[in-house]
Amino acid sequence: MIKICSIVVVLLITLGCDIKTVKPENTQITAAAITPVNNNNFDTSYKTIHVLVALCDNKYQGIVPVPAAIGNGQDPNSNLYWGCVFGIRSYFKNSASWTLLKRYSIDSIKMERLIFKNKKQNYYLVADAYNGKYIKQCTVEFLQSCSGQAKDTLHINNKTIGINGNATLVAYIGHDGLMDFTLNQNFTNTDNIKREAIILACISKRYFAPHLAATKANPLVWSTGLMSPEAYTLHDALESYINNASAENIRSSAAKAYSKYQKCSVKAARNLLVTGF
Repeated sequence: MIKICSIVVVLLITLGCDIKTVKPENTQITAAAITPVNNNNFDTSYKTIHVLVALCDNKYQGIVPVPAAIGNGQDPNSNLYWGCVFGIRSYFKNSASWTLLKRYSIDSIKMERLIFKNKKQNYYLVADAYNGKYIKQCTVEFLQSCSGQAKDTLHINNKTIGINGNATLVAYIGHDGLMDFTLNQNFTNTDNIKREAIILACISKRYFAPHLAATKANPLVWSTGLMSPEAYTLHDALESYINNASAENIRSSAAKAYSKYQKCSVKAARNLLVTGF
């Protein structure tokens, strides 16, 4: 197991975590949570960004351990990548660009789902917090979504929107589990649709490239080295994406955000965060 990744530059995240609890609505692991589903009946006038987050987990992931309070992969509320100040839930909840519409639990694997609506564009953002123990499943479902093998929908505001492979952009956030395990699944594209992808994880270009190439997804932002996969990088990349910016401009937005919060040079951030194969 490779004891590197994600936490090299992130202990500043301990500055704030949301400790509110969410009562689980369903603690059973459903078939839909582990089997690809195909549902194409949704409102195409609204686009969706689907973000899959593998919660940081000291026990079940090959990472340099972080403080126990933020490294419990079974507790989204205090988790480094979710409930902490720069976690997906906290950062997007406080964003001036997004409105949180709904927050709920799904099961013991997908521990929480958030649905946001952009305030200016016809975009929804759906973010799922995966129990850190199931990082492999999170990785598989990300790649299945990129390939069109897994498609689903959900209902919000009297609308049916597309998620997983029905989203226009799919993102993975968390530890690069491909450093620790191998995948034997075939992620060949099934519908000839080329989706966009963002992968914020350590050395994600190297480890994800063989699988992502099969999906035909276009990597808008991924990394060449060790990184902190915090929400500001994704947030600013999406600000450019929803305004139809070029891949290079999306990458630049991500790099500028990373430079600002990690206090590194823009040049270093641009060397770390790249676009395309």
